[in-house]
This record gives sequence, C-alpha cells and structure tokens, in this order.
Amino acid sequence: MQHCRMTTALPISKRGTLTLPPALRRKLGLSQLARPMVLVEERDGGVFLQPAAAVPVRDIPKATLTRWLARDEADLRQFMATAPAKLARGK
Repeated sequence: MQHCRMTTALPISKRGTLTLPPALRRKLGLSQLARPMVLVEERDGGVFLQPAAAVPVRDIPKATLTRWLARDEADLRQFMATAPAKLARGK
C-alpha cells in the first residue's frame, strides 16, 4: 500500500469515537465495505490506523495458518529468552 501524506485533525467524542472523512475512507477502500474496520496500533506515543478485514478462519489457507503459528511461536521463544527471569516464571 502506498503511504499517504494526509494530515487531518479529527474530533473525538466523549465516548471515544472518531469519524474518518469520506475522502480518506474512499482512498483507503473502506467506503466499499459493508462493515469497514481498522487496526489501531500505538507507535512512539502516537496512533497508527490501518485498514483491516475480518476473514473466517475456515477461509484462510492451512499453509498461511501454519506460517503464522510458527512466527508467533518463534516470537514467544525470543521473548521468553530475553524476558527477565521473574516475568519468565509468570510472577
């Protein structure tokens, strides 16, 4: 996906909701979906939004699931190897 250089100030409601402008929703392809979603990630003191899609697990190829599980297990092993001993023991 191409990086956008659009900066927009958006109000946040008392309930914590915000509305993406129509032009941005169209640019990200969100306006074409019945139930658009975004992933929200905290990065360096800011928030990063990325278009997302919900896909039933049964529709994901087994090879993809296997690859994801292997990557997650490798990440966990690396974390456990570098985590403080107290955290590694679950305390």
